[in-house]
Amino acid sequence: MKKYNSFFKVLFIAFTALFLTGCVHDDKYDAPNLDGYQCQDLVATLTIAQVKALHGSVRYDFPATSTDIMEGYVSSTDETGNIYKTIYIQDLPVNPTQGFTISVDAVSTYTKFPQGSKIYIKLAGLSLGSYGSLVQLGIRDSKSDATGQVDAVSRIPEKLLPAAMFRSCKIRENIIPKVLKISEFSANNNLLGALIQVNDVEFTKNALCANFAPDGFTVDRQIGEGWNTVSNNYTGTAIVRNSGFASFANQVVPAGNGAFVGIFSKFTSTFQLYINKVTDLAEMKKFPRKDGIASNPCILDQTGLTAKTVAEVKQLISGSSTQITGDFLLKVKVTANDEANNLTRAIYGEDETGGIRINVNKAALYQDARFRVGKVVYVKLKGLAVSNVNGELQIGIINNGLIPEANVYNTFYDSNANISAPVPTERTITSLTASDVGRWVKIRDVEVIAADLYKSYAPADLTLEDCSGNKIILKTYTSATFARSESDGGKGDIYAIVTYVSGKYQLLIPKQINANFGNARCDGTVPQLFTPIFEDGFDSNTLANWTAVSVTGAQVWNTAAFGNPRPCAFMDGFRQANEDWLITKNKISLAGYTNAFVSFESDARYSGNPLELYVTENYTGNVATTTWTKLNASFDTDINNFGFASSGRVSLKDYANKNIVLAFKYTSVPGFSTTWEVDNFAVKGAK
Repeated sequence: MKKYNSFFKVLFIAFTALFLTGCVHDDKYDAPNLDGYQCQDLVATLTIAQVKALHGSVRYDFPATSTDIMEGYVSSTDETGNIYKTIYIQDLPVNPTQGFTISVDAVSTYTKFPQGSKIYIKLAGLSLGSYGSLVQLGIRDSKSDATGQVDAVSRIPEKLLPAAMFRSCKIRENIIPKVLKISEFSANNNLLGALIQVNDVEFTKNALCANFAPDGFTVDRQIGEGWNTVSNNYTGTAIVRNSGFASFANQVVPAGNGAFVGIFSKFTSTFQLYINKVTDLAEMKKFPRKDGIASNPCILDQTGLTAKTVAEVKQLISGSSTQITGDFLLKVKVTANDEANNLTRAIYGEDETGGIRINVNKAALYQDARFRVGKVVYVKLKGLAVSNVNGELQIGIINNGLIPEANVYNTFYDSNANISAPVPTERTITSLTASDVGRWVKIRDVEVIAADLYKSYAPADLTLEDCSGNKIILKTYTSATFARSESDGGKGDIYAIVTYVSGKYQLLIPKQINANFGNARCDGTVPQLFTPIFEDGFDSNTLANWTAVSVTGAQVWNTAAFGNPRPCAFMDGFRQANEDWLITKNKISLAGYTNAFVSFESDARYSGNPLELYVTENYTGNVATTTWTKLNASFDTDINNFGFASSGRVSLKDYANKNIVLAFKYTSVPGFSTTWEVDNFAVKGAK
């Protein structure tokens, strides 16, 4: 997460992206013009099968003097952006027996090697390795060697491609997808990288009426094959992995049944499918589906439905929880979602009569186009319930349950209206009433009380007050991305949802930017200004400002060609026992500062031990004889997906006017090791 003062820049980019992607209605492109681009017809010495057979448990390097040449037919295309820096090939255009993956540091490869091209690869100087158990061709990565990743390869640099990869001068072939059943995937690992077709499948209910992927995020959707009437489920399912940068990312997945065509791949033990072009899914439009849905569920039929306002829905409650039996329809604009995780498995929506919380058992709701802030959405209410939760009326299922993810498709309907920012209702702390609970409000000129200054948003709630001394709780959950950040020390306006807990009104902000207190406080004092003391974004691709200390294990801290932006500090224990420290090389002086904090960003993958941050005033040069104090920093917890998380502001106030050394401590055990990436490290102080 970047700092909140870049919010408006991000907002501009996001709306620009929406505008641009909104102009893309399909993925039909003109055929690339290959006139004048180099082509050669060479003589292959190795088949794809023979090349893959050279790979064992560690990387295989082709000698620089090798004369071996491999040939294949391009099965993929990156013209829609769903496939990134990868060229997939297979041994035959029809009925292939082998597929393969080539990792390249190049984009728009379809302009030189379009789908159906026969290509030749000179293997001299290239290497065979694996990523996620998928064998692929790349180049040797010396940094991976240093960190013990003996089977890793890097992408083939774009500048090497003209000398290593050649398109045949012959006419392109038409790649006919190999027909497989999901149940046959395990027996066909040899086809990984080939274009396949899975007949008689459909996207599962959890994916219905959702877009392929949200802007900038890669997400998995699932398709199902067959139907077991006993278990009332599919006989087999498979993952479809979609990039948020694909030209079709904001299109809705097809809701019918039919043939799926895509690239067959795998990550560790999980098979994955990649869409080349959304037009390849044109057959997935038959109804009824295997799960019994008879017609397109994404189209709202308002026949027989009675419109209800938020105020009218709240009036339906009798007792603590009341199930809704009428054919009612609620229309609301989304005012808050779970993007910053201060609100989880829920959204807030409002109309002209008020606002209300709607509880949904689905993570990352903000990634669904229906639940973006500013979106107008229809909610079918029959079968749902209105419940009283600590005094706040909310929509879910009976007895304060969450609407199941499998029911999202037939509960929420996109109005298809353009997004427009919610307009807050202006209130003061003393003017709040029961009708404001659930509403998006603006309260002017409030500040954090003196006793809470420079405390983090969580775990203890902050108290706000206006210049007349009226107070209200600002509720922040520890799950919020900004939970460990310090609040601003000044005065300003707050934009928040009004909640109600045990007889008291509270405020909940969806994002940190919603509480921007940068002005002078009510007593005229000016908030502290923090300035950089030490910063390292690892831009030099070195650990020049750090000392890597290995206590146990062969692996050590290094840098990697990833990051936010790249590069970053990197550590992976390679599933072996390790204890490794990354220590600031020089003492960081906080002399003259009355307050300070440290912040950074981290990204974690795979199951293993958490990363830890320590501080000391007396580094002896030996980690074992140094007295360390562990800092309460937030690290990335989503080990299944890529994406950097902010630590927030980790307070160093106790070390004002002192010289300190900071250190990351990494540990792993046999069989389990989390891969950690750290970037944008900074220490800032206020005088």
